[in-house]
Amino acid sequence: MPTDFRDGKTFPRRGREPSGDALWLLRVSDKGRAYLAGTIHDYIYPCPMDQGVLERWKITRDEFEDALVRFPTDDLLRAWLHDRVAPQDINGANEWLLNERKENLDRQDAEEVATVEQH
Repeated sequence: MPTDFRDGKTFPRRGREPSGDALWLLRVSDKGRAYLAGTIHDYIYPCPMDQGVLERWKITRDEFEDALVRFPTDDLLRAWLHDRVAPQDINGANEWLLNERKENLDRQDAEEVATVEQH
């Protein structure tokens, strides 16, 4: 999992990339772990989209950061999320991302995926 974005060539995983049923979990965990490690560079955590997803999951920033420390792998964090968050709240966050934040997702893909493909 990428957690050091200081080189300008390494990016958090895509917001559309699912972890179990949850979109955005991989991206927000990459950014959160980088923030906690002091390697986030010019990314913002929690950005408005991170905040919107956490709100829809009914998880506070402190709860999420505690989970990042206690569950250091993608599999463990995904299990924690699925134990902690109701399926309808995961689906609600996914729908919000895909419907109300589609332009943001498209812009991230254009900026980050295109950069990776060039290298």
